[in-house]
Amino acid sequence: MINLLHGDCLEQMKTLDDNSVDSIVSDPPYGISFMAKKWDYDVPSVEVWNEAMRVLKPGGHALIACGTRTQHRMVVNIEDAGFEIRDVVSWIYGSGFPKSLNVSKAIDKMDAGDAQQARRYKFTEWVRSNGITPKQINICLGASDMGRHYTDILPTGKQPAIMTREHLEACRHLFSEVPQWVEDECDKRSVESENFKRREVVGTRKAVNTKKHRIACAVSAEGFDKTESHIIDITAPATDEAKQWDGWGTALKPSCEFFTLCRKPLSEKTIAKNVLKWGTGGINIDGCRVESGDSASLARNNKEGDNGWKNASGGKNTAAARAEQGLSPQGRFPANLIHDGSQEVLDLFPETKSGGPAKSRTKDGNIYGKYKPIPNDPTKYNGGDQGSAARFFYCPKASKKDRNEGNNHPTVKPTALMAYLCRLITPTGGIVLDPYMGSGSTGKAAVQEGFSFVGCELDEDYFDIATARVTNGQDLEVRGENF
Repeated sequence: MINLLHGDCLEQMKTLDDNSVDSIVSDPPYGISFMAKKWDYDVPSVEVWNEAMRVLKPGGHALIACGTRTQHRMVVNIEDAGFEIRDVVSWIYGSGFPKSLNVSKAIDKMDAGDAQQARRYKFTEWVRSNGITPKQINICLGASDMGRHYTDILPTGKQPAIMTREHLEACRHLFSEVPQWVEDECDKRSVESENFKRREVVGTRKAVNTKKHRIACAVSAEGFDKTESHIIDITAPATDEAKQWDGWGTALKPSCEFFTLCRKPLSEKTIAKNVLKWGTGGINIDGCRVESGDSASLARNNKEGDNGWKNASGGKNTAAARAEQGLSPQGRFPANLIHDGSQEVLDLFPETKSGGPAKSRTKDGNIYGKYKPIPNDPTKYNGGDQGSAARFFYCPKASKKDRNEGNNHPTVKPTALMAYLCRLITPTGGIVLDPYMGSGSTGKAAVQEGFSFVGCELDEDYFDIATARVTNGQDLEVRGENF
């Protein structure tokens, strides 16, 4: 069963029965006004989590994502709604892009800042005077989200921008007439800072092309190759003030997000009774164990060989070899840390050795008394597997397909990650609820895992994308406002 609800989640959840879903897995707004999006102006309220807890079965778990800056606010609201906070699952990734302002450069650019900002607002005012909306501009520019910058308005606007020549040509048909001063602005785009021009080039560095770089340099989407590099000048401060703050920035590189693991209080006196009555209360440990070393994504870090397990024919440390020796094929106990398998993250983990057939013990003395003799038991895991400590933690593989399904949501999560989280807290055949469905990553993952899914989404464009991704063209039972 798939039930997609178009509208405000607080109102849509009121249409659901009490104690009707088995788990909640969601990536809600973080309350950081991400890309100036209105939907991200605050974290979900206590009232939202009250309603979510009402529809969740007693003992049911929820995994709620949040960023580092507002995690405290998210958790407080969840806890105030009555949830028990059980843990925090940290998702570590290497793809975060530093959003730090170079303080030294900003100081050297101050002499042109006011004039440049005034010209930007003059341009955005002209765009709005033609009745052009950000959505119209974004359609012309493909996946770009520059429409809001080209229509920014005082006093609420903070990031106005003048169109590049390429963007002007792509949007020209939207305007009845383009005056010459606009043509000139799009060619020039900025006021030259005299101080910044005086900065001495002391070196260069290569940087891999990114979507952000393509937009900034007005490179067409067709001609964009993210595998290529571009050269960036390294400059030295020009003014005494800038020299004082050389090397200073304003933010750290983002590399982690948190999923709050919480649980609705039990209705029965014990976990055992609650599980038997409602089917909820536990975590799927064996279904989410981490592979012990033969995972393809970590094979390059797992040093198989003389120090690893061997099967009778001298084979390497594989699932078949472990099974032959009677070792558990299930893998390691799931942890409250998840990483994305990127080299940048793997490099942070040390080389470790752990696990292997326990050796026999014949010594019978210690300070507490006598040991009982223990024969060699290959089912006991004691020390032999070695490699990167990253192998202890689940490694979701981010898929390019997640972005190639018409999905332009700016904060999309990997489907593999959401599938693992759904499996961790949802009983077999259970129902997963996502109050903030977005573009449908949780729903797509839940359906792939064999669960039923209920999702709410307010934004019409994202709702349409989620519908296509979650149903995937299959003949499934879909219910909701739009069906």
